[in-house]
Amino acid sequence: MSMSDPISDMIIRIKNAGAVNKPLVNIPLSRLKKDILTVLQKENFVGNFIETGKGVHKSLEVILKYNVDGTPLINELKRVSKSSCRFYIKAKDLHPFRKGAGLRLVSTPQGIMSDREAKKLNIGGEVLFEIY
Repeated sequence: MSMSDPISDMIIRIKNAGAVNKPLVNIPLSRLKKDILTVLQKENFVGNFIETGKGVHKSLEVILKYNVDGTPLINELKRVSKSSCRFYIKAKDLHPFRKGAGLRLVSTPQGIMSDREAKKLNIGGEVLFEIY
């Protein structure tokens, strides 16, 4: 069965695993998802991730992070740009999200990056999702 929106599937898997306090989650492998997870790891929203499986059954095993009291570090993940309605933003319109506590992932001509990094490099792009 094919997925119409693999990024939304990844977001839902991370949200659901955090809601039931799972230590890790498996996500089907793709280069885009790997790039997204690299940014999330760099911004300390998820722990380490590794590739598992062989051939077409490869997946990413992602370690989720939790606060000291056991609550998930990721409170909310919200898909902004969908396959039916894309949302683009200019570099001058990139402002801190949730007073700097949140993060927007932006797909730019130079790859997937956080909104802070895109603002520094003065490039805009498609807003994939928001996380806080």
